[in-house]
Amino acid sequence: MSATVLLAEDDAPSRQIYLTVLNAEGYSVIEVPDGRSALDVLYNQPVDLLLTDIMMPGMTGLELLERAREIKPDLRAIVMTGHKTSDAVIGALRNRACEFLEKPFRTEELIDTVRSVLGRDSRLPIEVISDKSDWIELRVPCDLEAVEPIQRFLGHLHENVPKETRDAVGAVFRELLNNAIEHGGKCDPEKRVDIKYIRLKRAILYSIKDPGEGFNLTEIAHAAFANPPDDPTRHMEVRQELGMRPGGFGILLASQVIDELVYNEKHNELIFVKYIDNNLQDSH
Repeated sequence: MSATVLLAEDDAPSRQIYLTVLNAEGYSVIEVPDGRSALDVLYNQPVDLLLTDIMMPGMTGLELLERAREIKPDLRAIVMTGHKTSDAVIGALRNRACEFLEKPFRTEELIDTVRSVLGRDSRLPIEVISDKSDWIELRVPCDLEAVEPIQRFLGHLHENVPKETRDAVGAVFRELLNNAIEHGGKCDPEKRVDIKYIRLKRAILYSIKDPGEGFNLTEIAHAAFANPPDDPTRHMEVRQELGMRPGGFGILLASQVIDELVYNEKHNELIFVKYIDNNLQDSH
C-alpha cells in the first residue's frame, strides 16, 4: 500500500508540481491550500507524512506542525520555505520536523527527502533545551539515524558562511557525533548525547557530550588518528574485525580542518571551534 502524503502549500502552481512529482513516484497525495484544511484532513484521514510550506495565510506551517503533533504525535513531517531564517529552522527542529527543504529545490531532492523520511524511524525524540539563534542546545538519542538530520538542520544556521567552511564544519560535526553515539552511547536509544551549537561573531563552536566513560587516546586502534605512520589504513581493518561501521576519521578530520579541538579529562565531552574570516562571508 502506498504511503499517504498530506501536502499543505498555498501557492497553486507549486502545489501542482509537487503533487505531480509525488504521484509519479507512487505516493497517494492529499493536497490542501492552508493549515486549517490540513488539520481537517489529519482529524479524519490516515496520513503518513506531512509536507508543509511555512508561509501560508491564516496559519503558518510551524503552527500547523505544532497542532498536528496534538493529533498525531509520531507524524513524520517535512518543512519547506523560500524565506529561511534561524527562527524558521529552530521552529522546525523544535516541532520535530524530520527535514527542512529550502526553496527552490530540485524535484529529485524532494523525492529523495520524502523517501528518506518515510524510511526512517519517526520516534526519535530530539529535546530542544535552548533555541536562541546564537545558542542552540539539543539532547538527542544515541541512534545513528539522528545524525544526518541534525547535521543538516544545524547546517542551515551557518548563514553568510563560505560553503567550504560550512562543508568542513558539517563533516567534522557529523563524524564526531557518530563517534559519540556509537562509542559513548553504545547506540542505545535510551541514552542521550548533549549537543551545543554556539555562533560567535568570528567563530562557530560546537560541544558534544556523550554518556560514556570516555576513552584513552592511546587505546583507540579503531580510529584513523591512531594509525601508525607506515600503516595509514590500519584502523579500517580493526573496525571491520570489530563489526563497526566504516569511519573512524573524526579526530583526524578535526585536526586537519578545525582550528581548535579540546576534550574534558574523561574524553567524553569535546568542544571544537572554526574561526570565520568576515571578509570571506557569503550567502551561498
